[in-house]
Amino acid sequence: MPQRKQAKKELRKSLKKRKENSAIRLQLKKAIKKFKKAIEEKNLNSAKDNLALVYKTLDKAASKNLIHHNKAARNKSKFTKLLNALRSKGSS
Repeated sequence: MPQRKQAKKELRKSLKKRKENSAIRLQLKKAIKKFKKAIEEKNLNSAKDNLALVYKTLDKAASKNLIHHNKAARNKSKFTKLLNALRSKGSS
């Protein structure tokens, strides 16, 4: 355990930040799971709504430096392609 006053403060800060970061990561995982489930069920409207939520959580995670901004962009592109594939299958 930290002995000095500043070290104790740093410990409090790091624990608080860890809690916030894990909450954002959990949000991201849940959003992605919901989107993928909607894709599997071939539910276009639900998938479209969930994609917006995935975008929002990816951007939030990237802005907080939880994930790299290029990873966020890559995932957004991947999920959009999945949705577009579902659209094209539905229309044909």
